[in-house]
Amino acid sequence: QMKTMQTPYEIVDAEGVYLYTRERRMIDSVSSWWSVIHGYKHPVINQAIISQVEKFSHVMLGGLTHEPARKLSEKLASWLPGDLDYCFFSDSGSVAVEVALKMALQYYMNRGDEKRTMILALEHAYHGDTFKTMEAGDDEDYHFVLKAYGASPYVVHIPTEITALEEAFEKYHDRLNCVLVEPLLQGAGGMRMYDVSFLKKARELCDQYGVLLVFDEVATGNRFVADLVLPDILVLGKALTGGYIGHAATVANRKVFEGFYDDVPEHALMHGPTFMGNALACSAALASIELFETQNYMEKIKRIEAVTRREMEGFTDPRIREVRIMGGCVCVEVYDPAVLKGYQEYACKRGVFSRPFLNYLYAMVPYVIQENELVQVLQCMKDWFAR
Repeated sequence: QMKTMQTPYEIVDAEGVYLYTRERRMIDSVSSWWSVIHGYKHPVINQAIISQVEKFSHVMLGGLTHEPARKLSEKLASWLPGDLDYCFFSDSGSVAVEVALKMALQYYMNRGDEKRTMILALEHAYHGDTFKTMEAGDDEDYHFVLKAYGASPYVVHIPTEITALEEAFEKYHDRLNCVLVEPLLQGAGGMRMYDVSFLKKARELCDQYGVLLVFDEVATGNRFVADLVLPDILVLGKALTGGYIGHAATVANRKVFEGFYDDVPEHALMHGPTFMGNALACSAALASIELFETQNYMEKIKRIEAVTRREMEGFTDPRIREVRIMGGCVCVEVYDPAVLKGYQEYACKRGVFSRPFLNYLYAMVPYVIQENELVQVLQCMKDWFAR
């Protein structure tokens, strides 16, 4: 709320894991909304963008193409599991989810099945702030504006329980076009974590009833959750470009692709973001993926999780409901959001930028963070409760 918000911190420089104001430096414990995984001002990504901008920064992908877009689509096809080989680029994660939902609906329409208009989504889901993603979401703290429309007849929300999943399929299976999930970790809905067995059962039921499975892969402790359970459509955003430029990809498998590949013009996916496949974004993404691969980032994530578990072991307080850890994410959920009031200012004075929301105090640090820096972030969180 602009009327009551505190003055935001003005950043004048950033490097590594640090943000700099004119007065101090702070460790960015939330990686600019979970995107800056390589830290700020990384020389490899900087150079990739500089090299591309000296050629051209952007051309539309309507009747034109370019090497960075081609290379990125080829890289994602080779990097992703199974036959997730067909990329559609857009300029943000929300739009990429919109594209996925549009794909799922039109896939069946192209086959003459117009009754599959429903989406099965999760309680506490968050998939973005465009209108269809709000409808698929389930968090009134973000999407209360949709009360003006009333309950949607096109979305069913269920908890991450296998019995609820089975019941939903039994009731709606012939009307569902897709199951949409944030796999394993629900981010903005409260850093909620659930077991892979739910996704395995979802895959089984989708196969049984001919429903598409869509993963909105935001942030997990895995390279891709798709390595464990293979979806039909995968959405990538946030860290795709290392947090440098907004860009996202909706990646479909061969079955979905062939549902659109036709002589009939109306069977085409009619969607065209102006900045889809932006050359600078694609160049940054290619450099980001190369860093992830060549510098063994899965080991970095395992180290972050191990240090976090070590530092948070035995940490408790009567005001805390639960401490959750997965990969590079740690979340302290409190009973009363008033407990976290003032934490951002407290952390800033201790050299940590944090942004608690609702009942959740969390960190999702850049993967390049050093152990002493990570300990500083975690100690700050613990000290808040020890005051």
